[in-house]
Amino acid sequence: MDMTKNNRKQKNTLLMIIAGVTVGVLLLMSGLLIGDKAVQTPDIVVYKSQTCDCCNAWVEHLEKNGFIVETHNQQNMNLIKLQLGGVPRNLQSCHTAKAGDYLIEGHVPADLIARLLNEKPQIKGLAVPGMPMGSPGMEGPRNDPYDILAFKKDGNIQVYASRNQ
Repeated sequence: MDMTKNNRKQKNTLLMIIAGVTVGVLLLMSGLLIGDKAVQTPDIVVYKSQTCDCCNAWVEHLEKNGFIVETHNQQNMNLIKLQLGGVPRNLQSCHTAKAGDYLIEGHVPADLIARLLNEKPQIKGLAVPGMPMGSPGMEGPRNDPYDILAFKKDGNIQVYASRNQ
């Protein structure tokens, strides 16, 4: 009889451990599913020069706007632009990013990246050529108007949005 009581005690202990682990896993999963940023915010992978202050400021802009950013410091940005699928030379800037299936080149505002990922247009990516003053990461003494350009695989380029600050 002592063996039977001992077996029942071990079974009950095992069932309590399994129940506890199950509850813990369910709580962890519900936290991941409920957490706004972990589920609703797309990841952005940024490739930039380690010493570029405006690139770092643009990454901060993305993070302040709810994006989870993975950053890679690179020596050869031209090679990265080619490896990612080719950013047109006339649209290039100091950093390149990948958001979902899209390329993001230069100081594109976070709200437009969110719009892009929400609308999913048939384009290759968005670009802000050069480094216009007043664009995210290029804040300074003035705000110059600039265009955010959409580029397609066929080379077609069109204005996606304009910022006339």
